[in-house]
Amino acid sequence: MKSALKWSRAGAAALALVALAACSTRGSNTPANSAAGEKKTAAQVKVALVPGGPHQYFQPWKPALDKAKADFGLGGTTFDETAQWDQSKQNSVINSLASQGYTAFGVFGVSPTDINTTFGDLKSKGLAVASLGSCPAGDVDKADFCLSTDVNEAAYKAAKATIDAMGGQGVLVHMTGNNVDSNTQRRIAGVKKAVDESGGKVTLMTTVTDVDKDLQTAQKATSDLLSSHGKEINGIVTTAYNPAVAAAAGVKSAGLPIKVVAIDDDPQILAGIKDGSVSATIAQNPTGQAYIGSWALAQLASGACTVRTPGVVVDSGSFAVTKSNVDTYDAERKAKTDQLKSQFSGNVLQCA
Repeated sequence: MKSALKWSRAGAAALALVALAACSTRGSNTPANSAAGEKKTAAQVKVALVPGGPHQYFQPWKPALDKAKADFGLGGTTFDETAQWDQSKQNSVINSLASQGYTAFGVFGVSPTDINTTFGDLKSKGLAVASLGSCPAGDVDKADFCLSTDVNEAAYKAAKATIDAMGGQGVLVHMTGNNVDSNTQRRIAGVKKAVDESGGKVTLMTTVTDVDKDLQTAQKATSDLLSSHGKEINGIVTTAYNPAVAAAAGVKSAGLPIKVVAIDDDPQILAGIKDGSVSATIAQNPTGQAYIGSWALAQLASGACTVRTPGVVVDSGSFAVTKSNVDTYDAERKAKTDQLKSQFSGNVLQCA
């Protein structure tokens, strides 16, 4: 009996050690500083910005990330757009970067319906995560925060500007991006709102989706549209980068009296505004997304701050550009970026 009792006590002690070791293994994905309540310096934080794939919109992220590294003393940064618009490939890129010691991620998800799974996985590893440039579909965001254009509002502004340029009436066409993208659906809703407000004076002929893959796709769609319906159309509102460039060039080349309102500030679009072939554009703020997003991620990854409301959505801003302010609008965008840092410091983050 004594021998059995002695073995039982020894076995229990061994099991306790195994359980403790198991708990330590499960917690190994959580940064040591987080577990111990300690803080890191910015120099110990590595930030990765991961778009869903290559696209002109994301190019300002690169210099903005470099500036954030220099200004905020980040330990490391990388920009990786190799996911090729495939969610499984983007997940592989993210996992590879996490294994290389990156502790903070700004992600433009490929699949708005599936990206929350990726965000949840990163959070379970104790990593800081931001949804940049696009929020997940629905009302739930498992990232720490979403910093993106309010695309519904931006599309509404663009459609209102087009309708004004049309004289308040006529036939409108909307050209936009990937139909399954939650941003596209929000843009469609914004354009519809503006059309509905016309009280029937404006007819939305069609919404052309899936034409932002590349410029060639957008050019073909524009050519097909103008050859079949060019004389019937009074205005084209474009709410994605490539169709904006294609529509502006196509309408100008065709010599048709169609009013074009674009999105973003490609040099061709700005030149069109100056020569009158483009009525207006709605500029976004990708620089602010990357710069302020990287700073906020560093605050979270270092343990200096937490998010007051996890999954909070912050509008990075959109700016109407016309002939009257085409040379000065960037000052407004820079002011918005400064305001975003104050907004994060005062309202979005809670810092010790």
